Amino acid sequence: MAEVVQAGVPGDRHPRTPDTDTAVLVVDDLVVEHRDRRTGTVLRAVDGVSLRIGAGESVAVVGESGSGKTTLAMAATGLGARGVGAIRLLGHELSSTGRAQLRRLRPEVQVVFQDPHGSLDPRQSVRSGLRELRRLQPERTSWITDTDLLDRVRLAPQILDRFPHQLSGGQAQRVCIARALLMRPRLIVADEPTSGLDVSVQADVLALLTEIRRSTGAALLMISHDLAVVRSVCDLVHVMCHGRVVESGPCEKVFVAPEHDYTRELLAAMPGARWRSRR
Repeated sequence: MAEVVQAGVPGDRHPRTPDTDTAVLVVDDLVVEHRDRRTGTVLRAVDGVSLRIGAGESVAVVGESGSGKTTLAMAATGLGARGVGAIRLLGHELSSTGRAQLRRLRPEVQVVFQDPHGSLDPRQSVRSGLRELRRLQPERTSWITDTDLLDRVRLAPQILDRFPHQLSGGQAQRVCIARALLMRPRLIVADEPTSGLDVSVQADVLALLTEIRRSTGAALLMISHDLAVVRSVCDLVHVMCHGRVVESGPCEKVFVAPEHDYTRELLAAMPGARWRSRR
């Protein structure tokens, strides 16, 4: 496994008190490989990665396209190829977790994807989509009304009767966040959740994710190539390059005093001084 540079060491009806001593996700020396169907070549997308997320923590995995960050997130949460290595999700070792048990864990882990419109059924109105979730998970979803749920993500009640094609990108992403929130998850995975959104809308979505994490105690795993996004939301960051974590540590420490050349390159590529120390 590659040497990793260590950079140093809040209104819910169902609130949870963050407990960072309780691990929501533990990944130990994970390896995930993909085989090219045409050439038979094996690509090691994740190469010996380890990370830990405690309850209520916000952790980021950053890197350029193809660095392996999304593959890592999907494998670690049981939504993609498991690979080789130890993954403990919500107290369950995934290698010994059967399909039935994994299905029971699904509501505890909610993913907010990059393309909100692609995540929503174009044939369903917002109301119909929420109704389906309530039918599938009645015990988890009875804690809040549709109107109050939309209010939590700062959407007007009129949105309930709209279809995905009638929503802006920001509105669609808020609907996706609302659907995730409805399930009261213990872990939210946000995979490039602001990609393609206007800067002002990005800020609103990020503020919303932070507010939900703090008010519910859910852990947040943020996947992004945008270091400014990560810094505004997360406490800890893992920098990935070619499937390996090359630097880890508190965001402020890593961004202000990066110790790995790749991290410095990512920061140098940022426009202006978006990443520099906050005053």
